[in-house]
Amino acid sequence: MRADISDSHRPVPQPEYAAGLVAGRRTVNRFRAESPPRSVLMEALELARWAPNHHRTEPWRFYIIGERTKAAIVSLNRELVAARRGEEAAEAKANSWQAIPGWLVVTRVNATNELQAWEDYAACACAIHNIALYLWSAAVGMKWTTGAVTREPRFYQAVGIDSGVETVVGLIWYGYPDEQPQTRRQPLTERLIECP
Repeated sequence: MRADISDSHRPVPQPEYAAGLVAGRRTVNRFRAESPPRSVLMEALELARWAPNHHRTEPWRFYIIGERTKAAIVSLNRELVAARRGEEAAEAKANSWQAIPGWLVVTRVNATNELQAWEDYAACACAIHNIALYLWSAAVGMKWTTGAVTREPRFYQAVGIDSGVETVVGLIWYGYPDEQPQTRRQPLTERLIECP
């Protein structure tokens, strides 16, 4: 599929497929070693930019992480974990992170006012969800993480992000799932409020 979507695009109704995709998607924590084709990621990023976006600011930026940058992030996180939980935990975390095949960072361009910053963050969250849904439709899982390492100035330096211009929204790991993740949700009636 090629994502050349224009403003005149009219969706073809596929409610069963959409419902299955949305309800079936799961966060994946363990991945197989092989990397998905780059074309799958590029298609996901193409579709990410069609996320809802107030004022069409298109605040998202996507950083595809290569092996050198990945190694720097793994090393930084190893150091942070060692300081909090000791060397054994740090080594285990570094090994598990090193095994993750696909890495992506999503940032938000910093807005000039708080309301726009919130709206732009929401747009970036929608963009990440578009990525998640497309990857899932291609049998690729992902995990969106916002751990402590993503707030470190050295993380920004490793990736090449100017913190005066952009803020990290998430570190995205992706690959073919090596697990069957399960999850539950509360019934809609537990979360629904109808206002007369």
